[in-house]
Amino acid sequence: MNLQLLGLAFVTVFISELGDKSQLAAIALGGSSKSVRAVFLGTSAALVVASFFGVWLGEGVGHLFPAHWVKLAAAVGFAIMGVRLLLLREADNAETEEALDERA
Repeated sequence: MNLQLLGLAFVTVFISELGDKSQLAAIALGGSSKSVRAVFLGTSAALVVASFFGVWLGEGVGHLFPAHWVKLAAAVGFAIMGVRLLLLREADNAETEEALDERA
């Protein structure tokens, strides 16, 4: 087993999950439940299964396409999501300003 790759995967996923919606859901469930152990086991199992599907899909895509195409597709996908989020935020801000103007 490649321990360097193991450490890199752990650190990458750990940092990306901090403040994520799944962590917020775990906080909400943990705060409203009397069985913290069940919440921990359930959320941990969900992360493991989701990671398994991601690795499995990544392996399949890695065999079908060259690595640089996969990285390019991921970069383009993230760029599109970022632009969409910025545009949606601008639209939300415009709607909020219109609603405030109507009230005045």
